[in-house]
Amino acid sequence: MVGPDRQRKVIHVDMDAFYASVEQRDNLELRGQPIAVGGSHERGVVAAASYEARRFGVRSAMPSVTAKRKCPELIFVKPRFDIYRAVSHQIRAIFAEYTPLVEPLSLDEAYLDVTENLKAMASATNIAEEIRARIRAETGLTASAGVSYNKFLAKMASDENKPDGLFVITPKMGPGYVEALPVGKFHGIGPATQAKMEGLGIYTGIDLKAQTLEFLQEHFGKAGPYYYWLARGIDERRVSPDRVRKSVGAETTFSTDIFTPEEARAALDPLISKVWTYCENATIRGRTVTLKAKYADFQQITRSRTLDETVASRAMLEELVFALTEPLFPVSKGIRLLGVTISSLDTESSPRPGQQLLLPFQSA
Repeated sequence: MVGPDRQRKVIHVDMDAFYASVEQRDNLELRGQPIAVGGSHERGVVAAASYEARRFGVRSAMPSVTAKRKCPELIFVKPRFDIYRAVSHQIRAIFAEYTPLVEPLSLDEAYLDVTENLKAMASATNIAEEIRARIRAETGLTASAGVSYNKFLAKMASDENKPDGLFVITPKMGPGYVEALPVGKFHGIGPATQAKMEGLGIYTGIDLKAQTLEFLQEHFGKAGPYYYWLARGIDERRVSPDRVRKSVGAETTFSTDIFTPEEARAALDPLISKVWTYCENATIRGRTVTLKAKYADFQQITRSRTLDETVASRAMLEELVFALTEPLFPVSKGIRLLGVTISSLDTESSPRPGQQLLLPFQSA
């Protein structure tokens, strides 16, 4: 029977406005200013926003034109992913001094299982405080942390006192905390699922807890049992330091829509190079190649091809991508975005535990 593992001690560390904070750290003129990391052109997208910009409603993934409308004084800064990766390495080196059980979620956040830790510290809260202090001292940046007895609650806790905060959800607090939580605040429940739940009369954790397992399975399929246990403050997922990456992709949004196969091939060439270079450096290979296209009216399509063997060379990847591109033309409307992804990765050639795949190739 599934039940809460009261002995586990999990920390979720989340850097505060990471990309934007790095830019403000490195440029005194940007400190205290509303800044957005990303492209300022018409098709640009905000990759990160400083807390000064967030006060105006600017958020990551927001179109740059919308962000500028919300905050006319917004300063756009070009991303420097090489710097962000270097800082992320610094932070992960700190984590590694406390536990080998570190599961990175992105460059700026990770789970740590410190149940048994390298410092022999009894208190996970003290470990989180020490890690946050070291991040500040060694990088000049702030981090927020959540401490709890499972991943779900640690993640929720890290959002409670942002920025530069710490929050602890003990086993005694957990069930009550979840019961009071609006379902839209549950990590992993997006707008569509939230709307579906509210349509069924489920607005809070206590409403979710009142549902039977059979009811949740009927309406939410395989996710039903997960929601059933979350409503009780139970999450048995382990912190997995060797979590296998499922795909490697790159995409770009154009400043001007494209209409011809020649334009598409020219735009896809650097994306193919990025994806293949990443696979080469990480010594991974995949069997499925996917082309993503988004039109001027934001309609999005994907086309995929799966091989019996892994893609063996950049030339093969290019051939497959261009073959998937051909049926798109001629077009009746312009294409505003193209993307290339390799998936069905060969786990035997994936990085060994400890080798981190830090960043999905995304360009906007």
